[in-house]
Amino acid sequence: MTKLLIDCDPGIDDALALALAGGSPSLEIVGITTVGGNVDLDQTTRNALALREFLRLGDVPVFPGSAGALLRHTVRAAHVHGSTGLGDAVLPPPTRVAGDGHAVDFIVDTLRAAPGEITLAATGPLTNIALAVRREPRIVEWARDFVLMGGTYTRGNHNPAAEFNMLADPEAASIVFDAGWTVTMLGLDVTLTALVTEGILERMRPLGRLAADLLVPAATSYGMVTAEGGPAVHDACAVAYVLDPSLFTCVPAVVHVETAGLYTSGMTVTDFELRGRPANALVATALQVDRFWDLVLEAYGRVASRLG
Repeated sequence: MTKLLIDCDPGIDDALALALAGGSPSLEIVGITTVGGNVDLDQTTRNALALREFLRLGDVPVFPGSAGALLRHTVRAAHVHGSTGLGDAVLPPPTRVAGDGHAVDFIVDTLRAAPGEITLAATGPLTNIALAVRREPRIVEWARDFVLMGGTYTRGNHNPAAEFNMLADPEAASIVFDAGWTVTMLGLDVTLTALVTEGILERMRPLGRLAADLLVPAATSYGMVTAEGGPAVHDACAVAYVLDPSLFTCVPAVVHVETAGLYTSGMTVTDFELRGRPANALVATALQVDRFWDLVLEAYGRVASRLG
């Protein structure tokens, strides 16, 4: 069983990623930490708490972290994810509160307590991860693996150069990529192939409360679903990689994050020509989409059975 700590900003696709993790018996979610990103921190934390209860994740601890970027003005994506962050999905309000502490402390303490055992996955801006690295640089040795959804080696989404999670805190992203570990980067280049098409939506619809209350209203609220296209479930790719890396083709690369560009801040400058330098990243270049959806929908089926 793989132990997984998820740093996230729920967020429609974060919610779909948590549902994937919650339906995967080979994963043990050891914690969920939240960061301001798609919506403000209080809302991402509320969403994480609501998802913990709705998905019946048990006593998985939830800790709020950083409200904003290290140095930048706030960037949000409510125009994509809706004012609540979950699109048209409406979940029961949480009855339990978040942990009494800060996400950065929880990340450091959790990795320190089990060196080499826990995979860290980030699906939001990297502010919490950067602060954890600065507070305790040894976490790069303690983490079994570090996987993130973010970046791109071709084109951005929030602007032509940068993917949203990188743009929201370029300085934090730079710290994380330069921290001395190998970052597995699942960027837009692959996540934009993981689309909720009409065929995928029809496979979701029979999944009871999970589909009716979360999957369908969330997915259909942030993109038009057609036979050939639809909204991308970006963050679910990070959890899918942890479950089965063979779904992805990954190539070693040197990645640096642009922090000074007038038009390119947050750009993940990716060089696949190592030129004698050690790679600091494994960059995903392809996804086996049919196998991905088989994995995801099987996990969603387990959650649906649990919810009734």
